[in-house]
Amino acid sequence: MPQPQICLKEVGKDYPQESERRVVHAIHSVDLTIEKGEFVFVTGSSGAGKSTLLQLIACETSPTHGNIFVDGVNVTRISQRQRQQRRLRFGYVPQLPTLIRKRTIEENLTAVALLGRGRGRLAPDKRVQKALNMVGMGDAAKCYPVELSMGQCRRVELARAIINNPDILVLDELTANLDEDTAWDMFLFLSELNYNGITVIMATHAKKFVNLMRRRVITLVDGTIFGDVQKGRYGDVV
Repeated sequence: MPQPQICLKEVGKDYPQESERRVVHAIHSVDLTIEKGEFVFVTGSSGAGKSTLLQLIACETSPTHGNIFVDGVNVTRISQRQRQQRRLRFGYVPQLPTLIRKRTIEENLTAVALLGRGRGRLAPDKRVQKALNMVGMGDAAKCYPVELSMGQCRRVELARAIINNPDILVLDELTANLDEDTAWDMFLFLSELNYNGITVIMATHAKKFVNLMRRRVITLVDGTIFGDVQKGRYGDVV
């Protein structure tokens, strides 16, 4: 029987608050498996632990407790260098914008493309342009982030996430604060990527689109999984 692509076993993540002499349990005792090719929505109120869960899945942070497996490899037990290599399998878009303002869009993306040597046949500059074309931002290469709208910047961040041909996309509130047409275009594009075999894990508050797409819906409450429903709707717990 094949291994699930991603498996979390009793995973917890704590953040010490030294000034208040307490520990915040952002994620605790999470068991979760995600198969290759799934499209998973992660929902829950602000502060429920969605961003932390996505960071753990994408190898952007390490758990305080438990183990995370990617294709059967325990990524919590490998070296930092091996973790860096493992992260190339993920395309990650964090909740907060991370484009460098003093670099052009091309320069922002090229820095990431250079990290992914060997993950595509095209040269880095060709991969940059291809990724921008795929998200409808082919004319933005020479622009600076400040010259683009919020929606355009999010498209660029998605281009950066797919530039190294990842197997898994981990997206944190990618469509937040976007107009409905732009958000819908993004959801359709992600559905196409998923159809072609890429696993998509997406934290979102976009209730309307979650209900329309009817994919797997995981609901977090206080850092634990409260609901996990196949072909679910926003807020489904059973």
